[in-house]
Amino acid sequence: MTAATSIALSPLALTLVLSAALLHASWNALVKAAADRAVMLAAVSLMHVTAGAVLIAVAPAPAAASWPMIAASTALHYGYYALLFQAYRLGDLSQVYPISRGIAPAFVAFATYLIGESLSPGGWAGLAAVSAGIVLLAFGRAPAHADPRAVAVAGLLGLTIAAYSVADGVGVRLAESPLGYMGWLFLLESPVVLAILLPRHINGTAIDWRTFRLGLVGGLFAVTAYGTVLYVNTLAPIAAVSAVRESSVVIAALIGVVAFGERPWRLRLVAAVVVAAGVALLAVSG
Repeated sequence: MTAATSIALSPLALTLVLSAALLHASWNALVKAAADRAVMLAAVSLMHVTAGAVLIAVAPAPAAASWPMIAASTALHYGYYALLFQAYRLGDLSQVYPISRGIAPAFVAFATYLIGESLSPGGWAGLAAVSAGIVLLAFGRAPAHADPRAVAVAGLLGLTIAAYSVADGVGVRLAESPLGYMGWLFLLESPVVLAILLPRHINGTAIDWRTFRLGLVGGLFAVTAYGTVLYVNTLAPIAAVSAVRESSVVIAALIGVVAFGERPWRLRLVAAVVVAAGVALLAVSG
């Protein structure tokens, strides 16, 4: 793809990615609200593993060229879960989520430039808006109890999201079997489940099964959301898909200020809308 090629999404691709954004913000809200976030994340991963086993059983294996991307994305996802746990332990949903998800499209756009997916002037304006919204969230007036480490962890989380988004965007195109690629990517999350639940079993630590069951619902949302994004990556430019996916920041900000009472609400909603405007520009600019 050259610099002159449009990065806008088709109506079908746009609808699919926006649906994924809603599901993604929803499962992150479940993680933030959970009494035991580690157990919640174990259940989310278990749903990925289950979906992966089903997909491997019914889909052709991915091409050999895609396996380095599967390996890289798997390692990045392990880091993603660890950072996600820490981010929601330290910070609010309406701050952590927009920072981490807003950073990702900018870095994805820069990274995909290397594979020929360049941005138009409107796209760069979108990146500027995303950056401005993130600055508002990261350095704007915050409640007295806010932990500054939350911003740093959210930033690292955003870089991790960008890295696995590029790896998977490239990998699923090389796979020749998108469902097979998804299957192995999801199945390889099994160590996350073991790392969380096995020590508790050995130590006799009680597991909150209500949280675990709710986590399975969150896992269903997560599997559907990311599977949809991977599929759309075969139809549309990676940078545009990543950008529209992060329109979920508005949903997450609304959940944070309404459901969790996070403050200051005006600043966070304004910043989330600025980020969403930026990702919209990234999506439609040609």
